[in-house]
Amino acid sequence: MAVRLNDDQEMVKMIREGLRRTGGYCPCRLERTEENKCICREFREQIADPNYRGYCHCMLYYKE
Repeated sequence: MAVRLNDDQEMVKMIREGLRRTGGYCPCRLERTEENKCICREFREQIADPNYRGYCHCMLYYKE
């Protein structure tokens, strides 16, 4: 299992700017809760699933 950044550097830059604006909370989520703090709970659960392969909700990370 490996987690890496999106290959699209423009996307990574845009999302990281959003993370800075929101204090580390996923810029794709409206609620500012601990479960939406990057790396969000949803993606941590997906990482734990050995069969999951794909992007996190905001497309910053990809699990191989």
